[in-house]
Amino acid sequence: MQGWQTPTVSEAEIIVIEDPDDERFTQFRLNERGLASRAEKRDDAGAGMFLAEGDLVVERALAAGCTPVAALVDAVKVPPVAALLSCPVYGGGDHVRRVVSKLGMPQTIIALFDRPARPTVAELATRCRRLVVLEAVDNPANVGAIIRNAAGLGWDGLILDHTSADPLARRSLRVAMGTVFTLPHARTTSIADELRNLDGFDLYAMTPRAGSRPLDEISPAERSAVLIGSERAGLSDELLDLATPVMIPMQAGVDSLNAAAASAIACWALR
Repeated sequence: MQGWQTPTVSEAEIIVIEDPDDERFTQFRLNERGLASRAEKRDDAGAGMFLAEGDLVVERALAAGCTPVAALVDAVKVPPVAALLSCPVYGGGDHVRRVVSKLGMPQTIIALFDRPARPTVAELATRCRRLVVLEAVDNPANVGAIIRNAAGLGWDGLILDHTSADPLARRSLRVAMGTVFTLPHARTTSIADELRNLDGFDLYAMTPRAGSRPLDEISPAERSAVLIGSERAGLSDELLDLATPVMIPMQAGVDSLNAAAASAIACWALR
C-alpha cells in the first residue's frame, strides 16, 4: 500500500494448524451476533468485533487504524499483509480454511478486528458535504454496494437508521471491498430527528411517487444529502416530508431500480 514499508512475510510468525476443529479457530466461526451484539453495534465508542475477508479488505482495515485480533492465512501462500498484523496469525491449508471460514473458495486471509469508534450524526455532518442516508435498507449486500458507490463517486459520509444492515457485516464488507473504511458512517435510532437538525444540508428523497422531480433537473446544493429507503416500502412518509422528492425517469411498467443501482445514479447526478 502506498506510503507503507511492507515487511517481508518471513517476519510474520505463522502458527500452522492442521485440525479445523482446533479450539483456536472458534473465534473465526462466530456469526454476526457473536461478533457484535445488537447493543455493541449501537455503541459509538466501538465494541465487539468484525471479520474482514481477503487481503484488500484487511489492508484497508489496517490502513484505517483498526486493531487486529487474530488472522487465518493460507499456510502455503502467505499474503504479504500478514506481516503487518500485530496479532496471532494462524495458517492452514485449503480444507482447513474452507471449513473454518465456511467459504467454498477460501480467501488467502481472513482477520478479526476490534470494531472502531464511529462519529455521531452531528459530528459526521460537521466534516462532510455530501451524505448518503439509508432507512430500512436491511440487505447487507445492498448496503455494501451503496457504500462502494458513494465512496467511488466522491460522497464523504453515510447515515443509517437502526434497522439498516451493518456496514461492518461480513457480506457488506465483502461487497464494499473495504471502502467502508474510507466512508465514515453514523447510526441512529431517531433518523428523522437527526435529519431535522442537519444545518445547511439540502435533502433529496429518492422515490418513484408522482410529482417527484427528475434527477437531471436538480442543481444540487453545496451540502447535500440523498435519502434511500427500503426496496419493498421505500422511504417512510416522515422522511419524505423532510426532503425534496426526486426520481430516476423510468420506462413504462418499471417503477424503480434496485437500491444499490439507484444509489449509484443518484450519487452521480447529485455529486
